[in-house]
Amino acid sequence: MRRFTWVIALVMCLSLVLAGCGKKDAGSVVKDLDGVMNKLQSYQGSGKMVLHTGQEPQEYQVEVWYQNPHYYRISLTNAKKDITQIVLRNDDGVFVLTPHLNKSFRFQSDWPENQGQVYLYQSLVQSILMDNDRQFTVDPNAYVFDVLANYQNGSLARQKIWLDKKSYAPQKVEVSDQESNVMVMVDFTQFEFGKKFEKDSFDMQRNMTSWNIQSLPTMGTNGDTPSGGKTPAGDSQASGTHDPGTMDAKSSAAGGRNAANGTTAAQGGASASTGAASGTAANASKQKAGQPEFGVIEPTYLPSGVKRQDVNEIKLGENKAIMLRYAGKYNYTLVESHPETQTVSNLPSDIVDLGYTLAVITGDEKKTLMWTYEGVEFRLSTGDLPLTEMIKVAQAVQGESGK
Repeated sequence: MRRFTWVIALVMCLSLVLAGCGKKDAGSVVKDLDGVMNKLQSYQGSGKMVLHTGQEPQEYQVEVWYQNPHYYRISLTNAKKDITQIVLRNDDGVFVLTPHLNKSFRFQSDWPENQGQVYLYQSLVQSILMDNDRQFTVDPNAYVFDVLANYQNGSLARQKIWLDKKSYAPQKVEVSDQESNVMVMVDFTQFEFGKKFEKDSFDMQRNMTSWNIQSLPTMGTNGDTPSGGKTPAGDSQASGTHDPGTMDAKSSAAGGRNAANGTTAAQGGASASTGAASGTAANASKQKAGQPEFGVIEPTYLPSGVKRQDVNEIKLGENKAIMLRYAGKYNYTLVESHPETQTVSNLPSDIVDLGYTLAVITGDEKKTLMWTYEGVEFRLSTGDLPLTEMIKVAQAVQGESGK
């Protein structure tokens, strides 16, 4: 009897050990993630991003393509307004495209390696690997990590990341502020490792001219490395120029309220090129004569000790603009315009992630933050406003309409 009891006990112990072998702790998952990163060749993911940084939540559709070693395509679409911004990285540099305005910015940078992005798999995994104080829990279908948020926006403190138990693909991300309020949420509806892309999937010209084609092909049959956006003749891509004839008449109205949101730049010298589709001479004259009117868009956020001084109409080249002046503890101006003419800038600049779009910041002693939202170009200039406060002001125009 004793021997029988001992055998039963031994069998139960072995069963518990074998059952325990099927469970992974934080250390084993982190080791697996490090292996996934070392073997990562490509992926395609899509989902929904919700921002709670404005007066009302803003929803965007996100699509991310990555091809080893450094090809990226990120598409951000405002679901309600059908406005799309595309961020590319290829052999020619980094581009931010606003196809509705036929506008592109090009710069040389190692982005996004120098900045984390909540919708990029590499950024999420790196935040897990680098946080030695990571918190780990297990859901029925996911491993969940609670780690430090490593983003340019200093108000984002922590993030929770849900990873599929079998593939380690991202399922969901929640980024919170210091008061544990969820400020950014990304819900991935699809994610595929080892995606095969066509050679021109990361080509700037292709993405500028085919942004409004619903059936934009993404998968090739040979899985070759993308060409990186090089064109056989001329340097039209390198200079940021493109064919305005590909836009329809409705979307070519420069500065319209249905323009794509977003401007950008990056560390090092930036070369920017902007412009509206030209159309016929008659249409051009009509656009100039009937330059779109817009009300003053006033940010809902004011830094402590700052008041608005006045609002004035000014001229930016041939375009009418509105300038709001603020004074007090900090002093700055906010200029709003509907740009119609092509402008080129070679000023050194950096990229700033506003959440709902990307912006350009230039200058040393006096800084200017530039971005586009719903066809309005904003320029926030200051000699003393800290970057964290500039970001808050810029985020506070999101969802606001002219008055």
